[in-house]
Amino acid sequence: MSQEPQSKPSGNVIVAITDVHKRFGGTDVLQGISIQVRRGEVICIIGPSGSGKSTLLRCINALTPIDCGAISVCGINVADPRLDKLALRRKVGMIFQQYNLFPHKTALQNVMMAPIQVMKQNKDEVEKLARALMAKVRLTGKEGCYPAELSGGQQQRVAIARSLAMQPEVMMFDEVTAALDPQTVKEVLNVIRDLAAEGMTCMLVTHEMGFAREIAHRIYFTDGGRIVEQGTPAEIFGAPRDLRTQQFLQHVL
Repeated sequence: MSQEPQSKPSGNVIVAITDVHKRFGGTDVLQGISIQVRRGEVICIIGPSGSGKSTLLRCINALTPIDCGAISVCGINVADPRLDKLALRRKVGMIFQQYNLFPHKTALQNVMMAPIQVMKQNKDEVEKLARALMAKVRLTGKEGCYPAELSGGQQQRVAIARSLAMQPEVMMFDEVTAALDPQTVKEVLNVIRDLAAEGMTCMLVTHEMGFAREIAHRIYFTDGGRIVEQGTPAEIFGAPRDLRTQQFLQHVL
C-alpha cells in the first residue's frame, strides 16, 4: 500500500458545494452540505447507509435537483433552471454501482458511443482514443467482447473508459465496487488509483476504508445528511474526534 497523500492540491476550486439541502417526502436527506474540491484533489465520502452520500453525487451531476443551496462545477451553476446538462456532463463523469453498458454493443463500441453520437466527433479519432482508454483501464484485447462476456470488474472498467471518453475534468465514483467480488474489486481500484496518480480530480463514495485511507487527500464522514467530521486520512482514521465517526469506524475497520 502506498503512502497517504502528503498535501492537499493547491489548484483552483473545481467543485463548490454550499449549504445544499435535499428532502424526499418527509425525509431530509441532505441538511446543509458544504464541500470544496480543488483541481487534482481526491476526496472520499464515507458514512452509514442512508446518510446522503449517493444523493450528493447525483445532485452534483444534476440527476437529482437540490431544494436550496448552491453547486458549481467548473464554473457551471448546477442549480440554474436553464442548465445545459450535456455541457455539465462533459465536465463530470459519473460511475455507478451498476455498469449500465449497452448489451448489444461491444466494449469498444460502448466507449465510442457518446463522443460520436453526442459530441459528433470524428469516428476514426474516437476509435483511437477508445482503444487507448481500453488500455488505460487494463482491458487490451477485450475491445471486441460484449458485456455478457466480461466479468463484473471488467464491465465496470469499460464503464470507466466510457466516461473518460468524454474527457471530463472531474470523475465521481458511487460505490463502484459494492457488487463485485474481492478479486475484481482490486482490478477496479487499481484503475481509480491510476487516475488519481495522473492528477484527475476524483470524488468517491466508498465503503473501501483501506483504499480511502490510501488515496484520499481529504475524507468526509457523513451521518443523517450532514458532514459530521472532515480531515486528512490520518486525522479521520487515526484520531477521529466525533463519537459517531468513532463508532462507525469501529464497525467497519
